[in-house]
Amino acid sequence: MRLIYLVNQRLPIEKAYGIQIAKMCEAFAGLGLDLELVFPRRGNPSKTKKNVFDYFEVKKNFKEVMLPSLDFYLPGKLDIIAVSLKSFLSAFQLFLYSVLKKSDIIYSRDELPLFFLSFFKKNLVFEAHKFSKKRGLFYRRFKKKKLKVITISQGLKNEFLKFGFKFEDVLVAPDAVDLEAFDIGISKESARKELNLPESKKLIGYVGQLRTMGMKKGIDDLISSLKFLPEEVSLVLVGGNKFDIDFYKKISENKNLNERILFIGRVKHSLIPFYLKAFDVLTMPFPFNQHYALYMSPLKLFEYMASHRPIVATNLSSIQEILNEKNSVLIEPENPKNLAEGIKFTLENESVVENLANQAFQDVKNYTWNKRTSKILDFILEPE
Repeated sequence: MRLIYLVNQRLPIEKAYGIQIAKMCEAFAGLGLDLELVFPRRGNPSKTKKNVFDYFEVKKNFKEVMLPSLDFYLPGKLDIIAVSLKSFLSAFQLFLYSVLKKSDIIYSRDELPLFFLSFFKKNLVFEAHKFSKKRGLFYRRFKKKKLKVITISQGLKNEFLKFGFKFEDVLVAPDAVDLEAFDIGISKESARKELNLPESKKLIGYVGQLRTMGMKKGIDDLISSLKFLPEEVSLVLVGGNKFDIDFYKKISENKNLNERILFIGRVKHSLIPFYLKAFDVLTMPFPFNQHYALYMSPLKLFEYMASHRPIVATNLSSIQEILNEKNSVLIEPENPKNLAEGIKFTLENESVVENLANQAFQDVKNYTWNKRTSKILDFILEPE
């Protein structure tokens, strides 16, 4: 069975969706599918020359196809025009490539190439990671053609149902984790030595982008929470681009907390399991907004659960689809004092939070890439 996975973005990319796409392709191919990952050739700001397999450290069990594409930039605000034009042209290239190729399934997270293909193909699957009424033209077409839709949260599925999609045409499949990569046999002390982190401090950890699509991710609340915690507690932020790191460094300096915060920046994905093992507590301080509350299924959530470390997270609906009081400490969003109380609880109740971390690890066994792709494939092949 042949599956074509279309991506209307540059690859490799340092953002989480690049990892998600690569892991999905690896897992689909592991099920025996003949898979092609197809995307436009574009310049990479990170200057990497690595291919998808080497950059994301996945098996070479599928084919990488880069299509030649226009890659240009315009000065200042005019670059929005360049981005839109490039997106449209590469979507049309992806359409041309796949409309002429024999395939059993065409899969994508991008609406535009699927929209073009919907006039010629029937075997289309859309994986949704957000919902916007501005994309109503695409959704109406997908609904009319009865495309199979995968959503990463129940909240997101509910939006598609409200739009008129049939219940049986939409599957909820939260994101996942590579258990073997994150369940590593290394102690907290050894991980800290390996990474040159302070060995005597209590370390709060956060891993991932510091902002998403221009939206804050609660890092300012995390920084502010230090004011309510003992001096021996430090914060380690792993991830973020230079602009965001400089932004939060300035905030930490203004609050006189800069000496208690380590900004690590971006690291290879293969190093993240070691950082998670090095921390006393892992945090997800997402603020409240529609995207975070309803639409997200962050990779870090499942990576945290796989690391055997206690988790403190905001009690958003999307988070509570996976976490609960038996496997984590849940706190109010946008409340630094409550966040500090949750962190303090994990630091002072070792035996209790060890049980929480162990339960989280047992629960995350249901969220592996193999299980996710198997569930999706069964859904796709289900007779109408």
